[in-house]
Amino acid sequence: MSPTKDRPKRRIRHSSPPTPSRTASFSSTPDSSHRRSTLAHSATLQDREVLTEEDTLTLFEDLQISEKYTKFSSTEPRSFPYSVKQQCWDKAEKVKGRDPDRWRRDPLGNIVFRKLVGCPGCLCHDYDHIVPYSKGGKSTLENCQVLQATVNRSKGNRTELSRADLIQRSSYCRVAGRDMDLIELSAYGNVRHAQESGGCRIQ
Repeated sequence: MSPTKDRPKRRIRHSSPPTPSRTASFSSTPDSSHRRSTLAHSATLQDREVLTEEDTLTLFEDLQISEKYTKFSSTEPRSFPYSVKQQCWDKAEKVKGRDPDRWRRDPLGNIVFRKLVGCPGCLCHDYDHIVPYSKGGKSTLENCQVLQATVNRSKGNRTELSRADLIQRSSYCRVAGRDMDLIELSAYGNVRHAQESGGCRIQ
């Protein structure tokens, strides 16, 4: 007998698809159904290369903004226009002996400086909505007032606060004429005083 006949034959393993039993055991796992549905959904999306017009309308039908909000937001800006701020400053009370383009008083009597806007200091101011914007107040000159920033932040959108309450919320600081001169000098590089009206002038 030749030696080759006594040698055991090697089994050659061929790659084959999983048997039905293996497939069944795999499909019985908790995540298998979710994976198959995800793959099927992905295949459906791949088959549809282009969305139809009907699909696009269906997709965005819940994202439409109401007509009332669109009209209000487009016609009523939250912040005052620059021209309104200029006129709002001009209608505030003047400070005696000081340049009205640089110094004013808010309705509570607080002195504010033109260059200091939006800061928390006692000389800082905001352009405030008399009727709050969130309650329908418009960004117009009639609804604008120069108000100390500290008071404005404390007031918020509340309308029930009295004048006495707002005065108590003011940030008080006593500013002498020399202090105002130094502030003007640092901000503008010069000092300007208001022209006194009335009285006699020597020719």
